[in-house]
Amino acid sequence: MLLTYIDWHTSPEIFEVFGFPIRWYGLMFAMAFLAGYQVLSYIFKKEGRPVEEADELLLYAMIATVIGARMGHYFFYEYPLLLKDPVHFFTSMITPPYAGLASHGAVIGMLIAFYLYSKKRNTPYLYVTDRVVPTAALGGALIRFGNLMNSEIVGKQTDVPWAFKFFNDPSLGHDYFEVVPRHPSQLYECLSCLVLFGILMWFWSRKKEKTTNGFMTAIFLLYVFILRFFYEFLKENQVAFENQMEFNMGQWLSVPVVLFAIGILVFAFKSDKKGGV
Repeated sequence: MLLTYIDWHTSPEIFEVFGFPIRWYGLMFAMAFLAGYQVLSYIFKKEGRPVEEADELLLYAMIATVIGARMGHYFFYEYPLLLKDPVHFFTSMITPPYAGLASHGAVIGMLIAFYLYSKKRNTPYLYVTDRVVPTAALGGALIRFGNLMNSEIVGKQTDVPWAFKFFNDPSLGHDYFEVVPRHPSQLYECLSCLVLFGILMWFWSRKKEKTTNGFMTAIFLLYVFILRFFYEFLKENQVAFENQMEFNMGQWLSVPVVLFAIGILVFAFKSDKKGGV
């Protein structure tokens, strides 16, 4: 069979505004919050909750995502620098450009932020997270699309006919005959998140009255991080020290999240929906 690989020459920059480059990743990151706000506002309106609460919840989510993802990247993937030069470790974390974000850190940050929000609003914690996870799935899809446009988080070499040849990643070479076809792992995760978004929105619209708080949160975490564990087998390692590991950092970090999700699922089925947490 004739293999027809996809030559990926897309520039990470879309255009410039007064000399400032507008990049795909930044645009997708912003769109993730804008689209998430629209979905969250729709959910709150349908449930008769003030839209102002969605405004506040979005603010919590934005701050927690950025701080959590940034800190997560450094503590999970740059910790050798912490041991070698702690001062440089912390100054690099807070100094632009902010290259390097970790989804596991973003999840931790958001779970903490939503707990604080639920206490302030006197709203069951798992009720809050259940309403947010559809927006997180949609945001995840947009951010992974941004990774694709950046030619980053690339997959391992493969001969599948839908493989991508990434020409804009300097670490992979630029000569046509040197650039090898790879799994478009960013696209796999992007499409998976879109499917999850559809599942969660369907479940919310049809089944929310019949399930306990926490069920949608557990499904989100299980779906994302079980798939993440297996998708990592198709990806190139992100940092050098992972080459010495049987499972990479993304896989090890996914295990406790999956266990946490199972705990939520068990707790949800043992708790009365009206009581919540």
